[in-house]
Amino acid sequence: MTLLIKGARPYGEDAVDVLVEDGVIAAIGTDLSTTGETVDAAGLVLLPGLVDLHTHLREPGREDTETVLTGSRAAALGGYTAVHAMANTDPVADTAGVVEQVWRLGSDAGLVDVVPVGAVTVGLGGERLAELGAMADSAARVRVFSDDGKCVADPALMRRALEYTKALDGVVAQHAEEPRLTVGAQMHEGERSARLGMTGWPAVAEEAIIARDVLLAEHVGARLHVCHVSTAGSVELIRWAKSRGVQVTAEVTPHHLLLTDAQAEGYDATFKVNPPLRTGEDVAALRAGLADGTVDAVATDHAPHAAEDKECEWSAARPGMLGLEQALSVVVETMVDTGLLTWREVADRMSVRPAAIGRLAGHGRPLEVGEPANLVLVDPGARAVVDPAALASKSRNSPYAGRELPARVVHTLLRGELSVRDGKVQK
Repeated sequence: MTLLIKGARPYGEDAVDVLVEDGVIAAIGTDLSTTGETVDAAGLVLLPGLVDLHTHLREPGREDTETVLTGSRAAALGGYTAVHAMANTDPVADTAGVVEQVWRLGSDAGLVDVVPVGAVTVGLGGERLAELGAMADSAARVRVFSDDGKCVADPALMRRALEYTKALDGVVAQHAEEPRLTVGAQMHEGERSARLGMTGWPAVAEEAIIARDVLLAEHVGARLHVCHVSTAGSVELIRWAKSRGVQVTAEVTPHHLLLTDAQAEGYDATFKVNPPLRTGEDVAALRAGLADGTVDAVATDHAPHAAEDKECEWSAARPGMLGLEQALSVVVETMVDTGLLTWREVADRMSVRPAAIGRLAGHGRPLEVGEPANLVLVDPGARAVVDPAALASKSRNSPYAGRELPARVVHTLLRGELSVRDGKVQK
């Protein structure tokens, strides 16, 4: 397939033409021509395809809320060319057989590269290590392991997990939550939780696990990735660990960059999430950490839920929010429009570094001749109000419902083929 992209702005810079042939960037210049298809990209920002380190696709087990296919559609519409599918499915992705099933479903969908995440422990039970080596050697080539949704709370077990994944050139992605400090927790612990009469989720529950795990990673010499950091203290701990040379990386979600615990005032369970929305001071620290590179990546923690699991009283609701389709828009609003990140830095935090953390060849590559054509074209001037009914996900639990957000993904290319054309998914 040959495709000529006319007048795109790589990283938001000067306009050029980009010729794509056989899945790679064949030429970059001005006044290029082709006998194949041409896409008018005048005014559009060209970036490497986005990579998500943290996506819940729910299949197998909860196909009523999401499938690999519907999640892949949402991802492509959000500008993603690769997503990491978390392990808390039913059955849990703790064997080679389950991760290969997810990988094949993603391959069949053909819209994004679906990269399974393997569970750290059997059944997410926190007692015995799962088949890490078998998952790494499987067709899915798993390199990220996580019990996300649950913390690997046992320090001896966490140490062994770090040792095993080091030998596999893998990484443990930790859901940092000391469970004994969050029993019955419903929202961020503070003045607002006390006033609303809800049990608080203290910042120290996250920070204590991060502090422990960066020391374990330093001791073992292994890679550690911290999922969905949410507090100012967490950012400082990660900054300190990096200054010591610890191989630690971290992600922040779009919703933790934009929203605060004030959203709980209306008891709308759409805004119930784990870790919870924090204070304005935490949001500012997360933005600053992402801007200076302490926080490596933006990861969606896309968590679809059925209506009955959200349209209920807050205490009974399941935590989680949709994120794939609006992630880039939220980053533009919170980081680009505020002057905290350039478009090139957006590419670094949403493509380059996530691909490196996940050991994904072919993604997060420079916009240069000879590189794979995993690309996204964005209209930076567009604005639209989020309508959950119009989303590709099977679920509707978007925290951005009714909010006007900037930027729109116009085209997404996976290995040179349009998975999204003019804002419409192609499969």
